[in-house]
Amino acid sequence: MGIPELPMPDGLVLRPFRGVRFAVEDPARVTSPPYDLISDADVDALLDSHPNNVVRLILPRSPRSDSSAQPPNPYRQQESDRTPHAHTAAHRPSADGEPTTAQQQAPTPATPPDAGLATRYAGARDTLRAWLDAGVLVPDEVPALYVYEQSGPNILQRGLIGDVGLADPGQRIILPHEDVMPGPIADRLALMSTTKANLEPIFLLYNGDNGAATRLVDMVASTRLPLVSAHTEDGLTHRLWAITDTSEIDAINADLHDRQALIADGHHRYATYRVLQRQEHATHRSHQPEPAIPTIAPRPEPSAPTASAQPEPSAPTIAHPVIAAEAQQPTTAPGQLHIPSEAPLSPSPVGPAAQPSHPVIPSVTQSSPSAKHIDEEEKPRTPGVPRASDAPDGPGEPGSERSSGGPATPEPLVGPWDFGLALLVDSTAYPPNLQAIHRVIPGLPLSEATAKARGAWQVHDFDDLAQGLAALKEAAEPAFLLAGEGGVHLLTNPDPVQLARAMPPDHSDRWNSLNTSVLSEFVLPKVWGMRDDEQAVRIVHHNTDAAVRLAIRTGGTAVLLKPLAVDDVLAVAAGGERVPRKSTSFGPKPRTGLILRMFAID
Repeated sequence: MGIPELPMPDGLVLRPFRGVRFAVEDPARVTSPPYDLISDADVDALLDSHPNNVVRLILPRSPRSDSSAQPPNPYRQQESDRTPHAHTAAHRPSADGEPTTAQQQAPTPATPPDAGLATRYAGARDTLRAWLDAGVLVPDEVPALYVYEQSGPNILQRGLIGDVGLADPGQRIILPHEDVMPGPIADRLALMSTTKANLEPIFLLYNGDNGAATRLVDMVASTRLPLVSAHTEDGLTHRLWAITDTSEIDAINADLHDRQALIADGHHRYATYRVLQRQEHATHRSHQPEPAIPTIAPRPEPSAPTASAQPEPSAPTIAHPVIAAEAQQPTTAPGQLHIPSEAPLSPSPVGPAAQPSHPVIPSVTQSSPSAKHIDEEEKPRTPGVPRASDAPDGPGEPGSERSSGGPATPEPLVGPWDFGLALLVDSTAYPPNLQAIHRVIPGLPLSEATAKARGAWQVHDFDDLAQGLAALKEAAEPAFLLAGEGGVHLLTNPDPVQLARAMPPDHSDRWNSLNTSVLSEFVLPKVWGMRDDEQAVRIVHHNTDAAVRLAIRTGGTAVLLKPLAVDDVLAVAAGGERVPRKSTSFGPKPRTGLILRMFAID
């Protein structure tokens, strides 16, 4: 059957939810960086910090005695790299930035089999259930939007964590700026569909012009006591506050409604949200029974018992055709990014049936029952939108195709999968830190890379890395610093004829001027004659020394880049284009494990 019409937001919507939090003495010890910045060695260190660290949920694996037999995950840092924040690239995009047809249809050695993912994440599901039963994890009693603050030396970022309404890129409500690949989506879909949870938030930026939502965030952080305060090993302090007052939640959403958000971090997870949304709607439209919902107890006094769990060999099947469809999502039509300085007084009303709107935020009038199954009939009803339990069970029901004698357009059913966990930050009040992501080409000696580059670039030689980095900082784009065994070389002023011939004519001049675009379309395929795939190119976040060490260890070349300009990323996204994969690293990224979201109690 085809995928049914989905409920769509008519604006930027952030819905309150009952957050699930760790009840431990030191919450910092159960948190982790985002999943794709964690190596196998990091997993060991996190578990040494606390046996109930959230890494057991987001990156579950066999006991340590069997960890050497674990297949590597190609979508995050690998232990064999042994460099901070280095991981293997997943797939080679085509010239237009999307996965090639052959890559979407043919399996690759880097993609883990579905059966392995299912078994792996069944263990995460069972660990999650065990921790809930033991009181390691406890849900908050009242739905809330959460103010989240990250602070440290020269760093202050505040934002809101909530359920963001899932929008199609064509609606221009939530703008992607980077390409996605099917492999990482399949990996995260296995986790989300098996655990029925969002375990870490994506990171969204919006131009809030210090509006009502931002002023309320600052007021809460300045005057109220936090629910959580955690100081992590990276020197940052993380604090959470809950906003439960209905009038404050309504004011936030009135301010947000007509604004646009940019996905700063979490493109694959946002794409996974949308794949899971379509998968769940297809399941409920076919009247398949919903999975059993576990009993959830209210938050007790903090305690930290340790619970263990054994994986079961069953889990949902990954819908790969849907994943491929999401990875091939067309870009939006060119247009100008418009973020209004004044927000409407209240959310817009529900639109016509041809363009269903997102449900308005339900009123929070009382806390949920303290110790019983969370039944759908107990959840607040969204006016004008039926729930999954309202679906007809048989022929002849009102609103079904058989009762009207022909096809009818049913109203979309709204469920927890129509939202995704997100951190939303006003970039005017808290400008993000955009850092570079470097490349390492194993097996390409620095001398060979430099020799080949001399036919298309001006090459400047330096004695040490510090001198080269200083020159790179001052060089006009596009420019790249090559480093490895035996020297440092700066590439500048490419041959304009060769460059113009290499860059795709169907992209904008702005896209073609990005250093990551020049690297992916000119340097790698034309100058060095190689493909940008997981065997050929590795990725290193931020750390130039780590990239050079990896290049030396693998007999290769490190390609060091300057970070893209935020304005360029915004302009490319506003024009309906997406930058090449792994072009941006916005920060500070939200810490994983401070708050989780479970579908059963959302």
